Amino acid sequence: MRTRIKICGLTREADIDAAIKAGADALGFVMWPGSKRALTPERLEQLSARVPPFVTRVGLFVDQAPDLIANCAPWLDMLQFHGEEPPEACELYGMSWLKALRMRDDIDLYQQAERYHRARGLLLDAYRPGVPGGTGEVFDWSRVPDDLALPIILAGGLSPENIAQAVHQVSPYGVDVSGGVEASAGVKDHELIQAFVGGVQTADATPATR
Repeated sequence: MRTRIKICGLTREADIDAAIKAGADALGFVMWPGSKRALTPERLEQLSARVPPFVTRVGLFVDQAPDLIANCAPWLDMLQFHGEEPPEACELYGMSWLKALRMRDDIDLYQQAERYHRARGLLLDAYRPGVPGGTGEVFDWSRVPDDLALPIILAGGLSPENIAQAVHQVSPYGVDVSGGVEASAGVKDHELIQAFVGGVQTADATPATR
């Protein structure tokens, strides 16, 4: 199966164009104001208009007000929740959604998959206290089971250098990258985007070790 690719933290039209040209399946827009890549709803509307059909627009939120999320929803195809949102909060908007989980030492992924069973997938990211995502850190991929009931989107410190190994070891449904394809926060490096997508495609075309 082909590994799906999401480029996250987009803030510029040129970077959207580069991600689409490279073959990204989904684009992520950070709506949490604590991020260096944060957008206003007005900027989200502008950038969203740049995205062609069949490329999924994903909005990232962290324990934010329902009114804000509802105001952003017309410009998005999917919601991604990175905070402590309970399942019922994720389901308020009548949209497809992902639940991001930070890989704490004591996390039970089977329990979380049951709790968030209405999610379209679980996004697994590295854990750093007080940081809801975008750490740029890699977690131990051997902790990801291969029999979860929900699709897995692998995140956390992915880059052109390690993406082939990640795909082979974890065999995720999808991968999510932000800082690993940036020149600076919110400014993507188009050559790195192309290299990342190429790494995924190469890994998909060669036998996995798992």
